[in-house]
Amino acid sequence: MKQKQKWKSFDFTLLITPILLVSFGIVMIYSASMVIAVMDDKPGNYYLIRQLIWFSLGLVGFIGCCVIPYRHYQKLMKLIVFVLIVLLIAVLAFGTEAYGAKSWILIGSSSIQPAEFVKLGLIIYLASIYSKKQNYIADFNKGVLPPLILTGVLLGLILLQPDIGTAAIIFLIACSVIFSSGIKFRHLSILVVIGFVLIGGAATQMVNKERISRFTGAYQPFEYPDDGGYQLIQSYLAIGTGGITGDGLGSGIQKLGYLTQPHNDFIMAVIAEELGFIGVMIVIGMLAIIVLRGIYIARICEDSFGSLLAIGISSMVGIQTFVNLGAISGLLPITGVPLPFISYGGSSLLVLMISMGILNNIALNVKLKEQKFGSESIAEQETVYPTRTTYSK
Repeated sequence: MKQKQKWKSFDFTLLITPILLVSFGIVMIYSASMVIAVMDDKPGNYYLIRQLIWFSLGLVGFIGCCVIPYRHYQKLMKLIVFVLIVLLIAVLAFGTEAYGAKSWILIGSSSIQPAEFVKLGLIIYLASIYSKKQNYIADFNKGVLPPLILTGVLLGLILLQPDIGTAAIIFLIACSVIFSSGIKFRHLSILVVIGFVLIGGAATQMVNKERISRFTGAYQPFEYPDDGGYQLIQSYLAIGTGGITGDGLGSGIQKLGYLTQPHNDFIMAVIAEELGFIGVMIVIGMLAIIVLRGIYIARICEDSFGSLLAIGISSMVGIQTFVNLGAISGLLPITGVPLPFISYGGSSLLVLMISMGILNNIALNVKLKEQKFGSESIAEQETVYPTRTTYSK
């Protein structure tokens, strides 16, 4: 009976929506990558098969994290941080360079990108530390500063790869968790300014022709049609050609060797060309559902760790989506950030599936608590599950 009640308490929106997005992404990866694979002397289903393998691994992680109590990650926080640091050092020492950054570690015929795991690991770390510092979160030196030292170390190791785009995204995710912890707004403002100055300073030290072309290509693409602006122009053509309903699944032209990353960073351009504005809005809508549902869970969760964890995961999905869409539309420079759940990429997909499992477990615990204490007083609830303390800013 208890198992049946627990099953009914799952958040089916968060259970079904990620699976639907990944399933759709696999179809689009196959459509977008067939020609690219053949051009690289690989079978037409090369990227499809690899993504299916990663999806299978991600599904195992998703199911496991749905049922494992999320509080266990707080106990494993030190081990998680240690593993992340070792991986980031390993990628600098033994990593494989691609697209101008040494960000991957080869494992047989596959590779992993440790920076993707840092996103979730840092969320767990910050949520754990700041949930314990609620009594003095207004004290910058005691409550806010200590966790930022490790955050800076992780960001520094990623910048050394160098992967400026991923470092910036992780910084923004960290800011969302820190802000939600109850930090004073002026303290957060100072952190944001310092963070962007440091990342910007690091970026200027890593300036090369390729990175400069990403900026000029984003904001002046038609002045550099054969260089930095080429990819964005092809993206514009794909988006403009699709119109409202698109040219039909599999009928896109830009994926035929024009877009250089049609199955990865620019997969939304392929979706726009083949499925049109309607297809794009369905994808964005489903991603928005995940983000908004995660924020809602964070709001109603009375456990500080669970709430901050949900905020961090929701922010990760939302920020990556914004950066990816900004790149294909020319709003932001091209940074190589995949579209969550849709783009080709094993490490990203695995981390996202595990994150959705954790978010589902937080939602499950919130619903089970509501069922258990629904008729009892708030005071009685707080004797078992203390609520978050809200501090003035």
